[in-house]
Amino acid sequence: MELNILTICYLIGSVTFILGLKMLSNPATARRGNLIAATGMTIAILGTIFLYKDDEGKSLHNYGWIFGGIVIGGIVGVLAAKKVKMTAMPEMVSLFNGMGGACAALISIVEFNHLTENFATNGWQVLTGENLFSHLLTIYAGAFIGCVSFAGSIIAWGKLNGSFKDLTFKGQHILNLIVFFLIICLIILLLTPLFADNYNFFYLIPLLSLVYGVLFVLPIGGADMPVVISLLNSFTGVAAACGGFLYNNQVMLTGGILVGAAGTLLTILMCKAMNRSLGNVLIGNFGGGNSAAAQGGSGGQYKEISVSDAAVAMGYARKVMIVPGYGLAVAQAQHACHELEKLLEEKDVEVKYAIHPVAGRMPGHMNVLLAEADVSYDKLLEMEQANDDFKTTDVVLVLGANDVVNPAAKNDPSSPIYGMPILEVEDAKLVIINKRSMKPGYAGIENQLFFQPKTSMLFGDAKSVLQQLISEVKNL
Repeated sequence: MELNILTICYLIGSVTFILGLKMLSNPATARRGNLIAATGMTIAILGTIFLYKDDEGKSLHNYGWIFGGIVIGGIVGVLAAKKVKMTAMPEMVSLFNGMGGACAALISIVEFNHLTENFATNGWQVLTGENLFSHLLTIYAGAFIGCVSFAGSIIAWGKLNGSFKDLTFKGQHILNLIVFFLIICLIILLLTPLFADNYNFFYLIPLLSLVYGVLFVLPIGGADMPVVISLLNSFTGVAAACGGFLYNNQVMLTGGILVGAAGTLLTILMCKAMNRSLGNVLIGNFGGGNSAAAQGGSGGQYKEISVSDAAVAMGYARKVMIVPGYGLAVAQAQHACHELEKLLEEKDVEVKYAIHPVAGRMPGHMNVLLAEADVSYDKLLEMEQANDDFKTTDVVLVLGANDVVNPAAKNDPSSPIYGMPILEVEDAKLVIINKRSMKPGYAGIENQLFFQPKTSMLFGDAKSVLQQLISEVKNL
C-alpha cells in the first residue's frame, strides 16, 4: 500500500511538472505554473522521505540531516531570491543551476561508492551483464555532465557579476577537445573488463569534468552568456535524469528530462534569434573582445533632444512604442516607465512595448521586469509583431537597449551580429534613444542607428529621464 501511495506521489509530481512547464510559456499563467510545479515537487519529496523503502524493506531514518538540509537550504534560497536585484537575476539563475549540477554529480559519486563497497564485499556478481554496464554508464554520465554544468555555471555566474573576465589563448579550443576526449576515453575504458578492478580511476572523471567546465565557458563572450546558461541548464537536466535512472525514480527522471529538453529547445531558439549556430556561439567568442568596443563613438555625428521636446513628441503622438533594454533594468526604472505609459494613454496615445527575444541578460528578462511594474501582458509585442507595428509608429523610445536595435545586423556583413534578427525601430517616424553615454553595448560594437537623421539621443539615467518625462507630459 505504501509503495502504491509513493508511486501516486511520483505520478502527481510528474504531472504537475508538465503542467507547470506548459503554463510557463505564457506570462499570464507563469506564476501559477511555477507554484503548481513546486507543489508537485513538495509532494514527491515528502513521499520519498516518509514512504520510501529499499530492497531490504528499510525506511529512511536520518531525518535530522534531511530536514536540517531542507530548512537551511530553504532559508538561504528564500533570502537570496528576496534580496536579488532584477539586474542580477541571470547570475542567480546560473548559480542555482550550478547547484543542481553539483547535486546530480554528487549523486553519481555517492552511488559509485555504494556500488564499489558492494563489489568489495560480494564481488562483481552484484550486477551482471547489461545491468552492470547500464548502471556504470549512467553513473559516469551523471558525474561527467553534472560536473561540467556545475563548473561552467559558476564561471558564467562570475562573468555576469564581473568577477571573471573572458580568457582566451592560442590553442584553447584544441585543449578543450583534448580534455573532452580524455573524459570520453576514460569512461569507455572504465566500462571494459580491463579496468574492472581499477575503479579508483573513476574519480578522474569528475576532476577532468570540472576542468573542462571551466575551460568550456571561460572564452565565451558576455553577449553569449544567455545561450550558455540555457545550454548548461539543459546539462543539469540530463544529469538529474541520470540520477532518476539510478534510483528508478520516476519524478526525478521526468523532471530531468523536462529540464533537459526545455533547456535544449530554448538554446536553439536563442541561437535562431541571434542567427547563429550553437557551434558559432561556443567557438566564436562573440562579445568577448575589446577591440570592437574601442571603436565606439567614432561613427559620425549624432544629435541630442531635450526632455521637454521628447515629452512633446510623445504627448502629441498617435502611437508610441517603448523598447526596454538592460539600461532600464540597471536603473530599476520599470515603475516610472509604466507611469509614463499611463499618462500617455490618458492623452489618447496608444502605447506598446517591443520585446526582443534576447534583450537583457536572459530570455524573458524584460517580460519579468515589466510584469513587476504591473504592465499589461497584452501590451508586450514579440519581435515579429513589433516590427510590423514600427511602420505605423510615430515615436519609438529606446530605454537602454543597444545591440537588439542595431541596423548593422541587417546591412553590415562585416559586423559580428550580421544576420541577427533585430527590432527595426528605424522604420518609425522618430527614434529617441536613452543611454548614459555613447559607449557600445554588450556585444562591444558601434550602433549606426545613433547617427541616423531620424534618431535623437536623450542622455541620462533611465529612471531620472523617465521621471523628468513624466513631469513634462503632465504639464502638456
